[in-house]
Amino acid sequence: MSEPLRTIAIIGGGTAGWMAAAALSRVLGRSVAIKLVESEAIGTVGVGEATIPPIRAFNALLGIDEDAFVRATQGSFKLGIEFVDWGAKGERYFHPFGAYGMDFGTVPFDGLWHRMRAQRAAEPLEAYSICAAAARAGRFQRPLTDGGNTPLHHIGYAFHFDAGLYARFLRSHAEAAGVVRREGRVVDVARHGYTGFVEAVTLTDGTGIAADLFVDCSGFRSLLLGDTMGSAFQDWSHWLPNDRAVAVPSANTGPPVPYTRSTAREAGWQWRIPLQHRTGNGYVFSSDHLSEDEATTTLLANLDGEPLAEPRILRFRTGRRDACWIGNCVGLGLSTGFLEPLESTSIHLIQAGIARLLEMLPTRDCDAANTRRYNRLMAAEFDTIRDFIILHFHATARDDTPYWNRVRTMAIPDALAERIAIYRATGRVFREGDELFTRTSWLAVLDGQGVRADGHDPVAAAMPDDEAVRRLARIAAVTAAAAERMPAHGDFIAQHCAATTASPASPVAI
Repeated sequence: MSEPLRTIAIIGGGTAGWMAAAALSRVLGRSVAIKLVESEAIGTVGVGEATIPPIRAFNALLGIDEDAFVRATQGSFKLGIEFVDWGAKGERYFHPFGAYGMDFGTVPFDGLWHRMRAQRAAEPLEAYSICAAAARAGRFQRPLTDGGNTPLHHIGYAFHFDAGLYARFLRSHAEAAGVVRREGRVVDVARHGYTGFVEAVTLTDGTGIAADLFVDCSGFRSLLLGDTMGSAFQDWSHWLPNDRAVAVPSANTGPPVPYTRSTAREAGWQWRIPLQHRTGNGYVFSSDHLSEDEATTTLLANLDGEPLAEPRILRFRTGRRDACWIGNCVGLGLSTGFLEPLESTSIHLIQAGIARLLEMLPTRDCDAANTRRYNRLMAAEFDTIRDFIILHFHATARDDTPYWNRVRTMAIPDALAERIAIYRATGRVFREGDELFTRTSWLAVLDGQGVRADGHDPVAAAMPDDEAVRRLARIAAVTAAAAERMPAHGDFIAQHCAATTASPASPVAI
């Protein structure tokens, strides 16, 4: 019988490293010695200031008080994403968290909505989402928990926060739980001659760090997983051609809104992420279609407030490693791959990797069957998220620039083509297994970007027309009334989690 782990070494800090350190120390306690190696001389790219709802489960695992977390990270709340000029110039739609409407027994809401919209007897989708209604009105509150069943009990939300402050916040939790941080840069890696496992890393000062399990959080360098263990990189730039981002923080011009905004531009898209102390902005673009100088000029011309720093250029490739776990080395974050931040999934992929590592925590021999399952699940996670992001670029009527013509007409993965075909025929959206994005997400983007269903789910025919009209109207009215009862987003922050002191602006992250 193999022996349990005694030591874990995390190589790299930043969001991925300190998320791993905080979670592992929380679950394993002091039964395993955990060290984290990072160098202040090596900058971190970071991973997005916008998140999606699963992060709430991660924070709950750590026992984090949500108000304290938002306060410490200069955060705000997020009810979804507004997309501007994506399906066509001049159009906008909202991708909300939570759900649209409610199912009526065996009659699915989306099927009924498709059926009645074809008869011009339904409101636009947003009318049936409490998150969309509240976001449009600039309102926010946490869901009620008193056992009732109004839209106020079904509010889905996530956060905007300063990624640098989040890593600092997690570091304090991890170190309090016994994680030991070592300053230094890895200059050598020693492997076992027979197993190929990583035995130790050597730092610039000659210090050796040995461990039973190594977690690679070294970012794009993928020092252990890629360079040492040889996990090859699958390049997805033929589907996701954006390979640059220019980012800059700007001054706030009013209270933060409770949503992220994504605006389609000539050769990519611009993000706007509101925090308490500043607004995060960036332009993600394809260098095949736009120069860095042109992108910078466009970004600076489209800020709501004055820039607070010099614009920063980030370069990347979209894709993933063939394997996220080889031998006794597990990769997390950018060391395993990168999907541009359109749907704020980077932090989720770190979280998913950590959750599965804890679920399949190895013994010292790192059983190969265990590793294969981990790699299969993480590959599926990456692939389904990839397809969802591709949908945004491909499902468009825009033909006004070479960039949009390219993504509109490109070949897409077979699995995505099948989803679109099913939707066009029946309006049905399926969620496979435990994949990240729900029916709400797929429906929001498909409909928002102009993909129309020719039919509807046959089950939806079970409800008479007059009853269907009455029920949909009731949902829309109750949803609108519930949103009006919610406090203003800025007032909610001021009452519960306003930062007491201004924090220095962290390096802009994506």
